Amino acid sequence: MVHLDISETSQVLSVIGGYICIVGLVSFFLKEKMFMSEPLVALLIGVAFGPIGADIFNPFRWVGYDQHQLESLSFQVSRIVIAIQVLFTGISLPKAYCWRHRLSLFVLLIPVMTCAWFVSALLVWAFIPNLTFLEALVVGSCVTPTDPVLANSICKEKYVPLEVRNIILAEAGANDGLGFPFLNPVSSLGEAIGQWFYNVLLYQILLSVLIGAVIGYIARRCLKYCEGRNLIDRESFLAFGVALTFFTVGWVGIIGSDDILCCFVVGNSLTWDDWFRIRSEEDSFQEVIDMLLNSAVFLYIGAVIPWNEFGNYWDITPWRLVLLGITVMLARRLPWVLLAMKFIPPISSSWKDALFTGYFGPIGVGAVFYIEVAHHAIPDDGTRERLRAVVAPVVYFMVLTSVIVHGITIPIGKSMQHTLTLTRSKSGAQFISRLPPPVPFGGALPTHDTNATSEPKEASARDVGVHDDATAPNSGTGTPAAFSRTNTLSMSRTNTMTQGVHWGENTVGHSVQSSGRTSPSNNDSTSHSSNPNLVQPSTHAMVQ
Repeated sequence: MVHLDISETSQVLSVIGGYICIVGLVSFFLKEKMFMSEPLVALLIGVAFGPIGADIFNPFRWVGYDQHQLESLSFQVSRIVIAIQVLFTGISLPKAYCWRHRLSLFVLLIPVMTCAWFVSALLVWAFIPNLTFLEALVVGSCVTPTDPVLANSICKEKYVPLEVRNIILAEAGANDGLGFPFLNPVSSLGEAIGQWFYNVLLYQILLSVLIGAVIGYIARRCLKYCEGRNLIDRESFLAFGVALTFFTVGWVGIIGSDDILCCFVVGNSLTWDDWFRIRSEEDSFQEVIDMLLNSAVFLYIGAVIPWNEFGNYWDITPWRLVLLGITVMLARRLPWVLLAMKFIPPISSSWKDALFTGYFGPIGVGAVFYIEVAHHAIPDDGTRERLRAVVAPVVYFMVLTSVIVHGITIPIGKSMQHTLTLTRSKSGAQFISRLPPPVPFGGALPTHDTNATSEPKEASARDVGVHDDATAPNSGTGTPAAFSRTNTLSMSRTNTMTQGVHWGENTVGHSVQSSGRTSPSNNDSTSHSSNPNLVQPSTHAMVQ
């Protein structure tokens, strides 16, 4: 008799592996045609295969339906994912980016983030009944930081200008580690002030920044030394960032400092001189890790969303949650970024960039992480039972709202803007003609000479798309007396075609940039002299 091993491990692996394989086959179609981001698709699949769906991917069964064990599992999963993501975010930023844009980051992390915290708390206090404002501040602190996982997944170069993308990622990486100070109002005012100074400001923030800078500096020097003496292979070089994340999270977590902020500083320090970033961006290792992490963590979030608590439980009715989600998306961040845009140089010159930066403040894995941090911070003496029961369903609904809203509106809005811009550009562009000149009415059509030799004939200037002003004076037949032509076709990602027409001692060159997708790095272009697949016609052929 065949024995079936229908264990939880087998079911989890089948769902995760099947999702990555099947969705990966149509990933380009989902992103470019359906305008669906990876986190949105993964979250929907997690809901479909979770407890309220097929019940195959059920994290509640993994822990024996123990709520405390589930909270601990969610905390550790989100902690590892965020740590890897913020370190990768730090690596992806240009040379000394956080120092050069310290004013912009200060404005986004201190006044803007503080205003977003208070606005979120006010909205929670208004829509969720029977909460004190102090308790609403705790709930608001969970949704205040910009999520680095969603930001890095949705905010790509093809949708967002590079400067705007960098400032959003830098803020997302830093503010996810700076979210801890906002959780302290659960204590009395005097105790909170004391803890904020010596425990939060000194021990968690300043100490983690110092440790991260030292770890990143030592790691960079060791990598340069070993790479320069051929002591490290390529695979270990690429995996170094992930290993450094585990090392940092482990040791900083042992001493009780802010391991998330420390990982972001490690990434910045590691690529402070751009050496590691340039060397590692030649491969797509970090992008692959990012995709795998996004798939796994949002499948998990989709499966653990507390749907049964979105009803009348603790008076959290659906209409309250919907109104809370809409108002938080609009008022939590957007007005304050617009007011402070003049002090943020990357967006100060464009209202569109400021609107996008203010609107794009996703709530995702970081909020799930702070749910569990809040559970640890809330006193377990029965005085804050309502707060402990309310924080998870409210924040999870905010995560669901943000993944859907930001995962759909950002790609659609930016693609529409790109389409309109491309249409305007094409309407006013002057293209080089690659068609033969029109034949006058009644004139003879060109005929094909069947007696011609089988040797390839050198293309004329008209054939390679050169206008009449680039051709030599003809002898009355419309054909130059003698010329040689060099045509070099580059198969690079930028699809750039360079054509030169040589006539005697003079050379006329023409460069045509195609409308294909551009690469974010100049290192992606391919030299025609070293690529055996390039089409390089002979430059010695002469047409008499």
